[in-house]
Amino acid sequence: MKYQIKHVTTYKYVDKVTLSQNHARLIPQTNENQRCLNYRIEISPAADFQAEYHDYFSNQVTVFEVPTLHDEMKVTAISEVEILYRQPPELFLQQLTWESVRDQLRTPQNQQQIRAAEFTLPSLHTGHNAEIQAYALQSFTPDRAIVDACLDLMSRIFHEFKFDPSFSTISTPVTEIFKHKRGVCQDYSHFALACLHSIGLAARYMSGYIETIPPKGQIKLAGADATHAWFAVYVPGTGWMEFDPTNNIQPSDQHVTLASGRDFADITPLKGVMFGGGSHQLNVQVDMNRIV
Repeated sequence: MKYQIKHVTTYKYVDKVTLSQNHARLIPQTNENQRCLNYRIEISPAADFQAEYHDYFSNQVTVFEVPTLHDEMKVTAISEVEILYRQPPELFLQQLTWESVRDQLRTPQNQQQIRAAEFTLPSLHTGHNAEIQAYALQSFTPDRAIVDACLDLMSRIFHEFKFDPSFSTISTPVTEIFKHKRGVCQDYSHFALACLHSIGLAARYMSGYIETIPPKGQIKLAGADATHAWFAVYVPGTGWMEFDPTNNIQPSDQHVTLASGRDFADITPLKGVMFGGGSHQLNVQVDMNRIV
């Protein structure tokens, strides 16, 4: 499966901006599940400096500086991505208990496990408490297979939480998300990470896109897609297995990964500093279309 993705971010400022310096994570990953075939980033006004590097979590970052006086900045990322076939989980995963995975992460024996162990720690948006741990342990019962337990946790969040775009912001604590059981994909993912961290498992935040299909007989609206979030859990011998609690599915050929990290703060699609500007309005439009 191949997709073309157009991601447009527009900032409109009340006053003139004299200088803007930014970090963008808008280039899809090339990993075991997908290949970024080509991409380009267009910046208006034009940047006088632009460079790329890979961050600590192996995400591709574009840095740029706009010195031109402006009251609007538009960043357009256009990419083409191929989704690769995902190998079905090995049979042994049906017996691999979550406790055995937790114990391996407590005393990692190789470089992969050492890197994964970093994702057992709470982060800015994934702090946990006794109540969150108790919620997690309803799925992670003694000697339960880790994949089965993760599927159960994903399903419970999907059925017990209400999708409510008006409830939260990026600064809403995960404890409030849990208390009211409301939020969006970002909140669902942060809460799932808090649950998994609370019992010693390695889990990371995934940011990207999901294909949306309009109802039968209707035309897909331009710019109607959006960025999406889900989570991944480390399983020894297999690597990172992904789960989407917003849709109660395991990502396959309709999810495209932009970046991964401890939480949203690590992989914000576009952030920076500016001189001047005052208050601003932000508009994001995404188009994700299959390439036939």
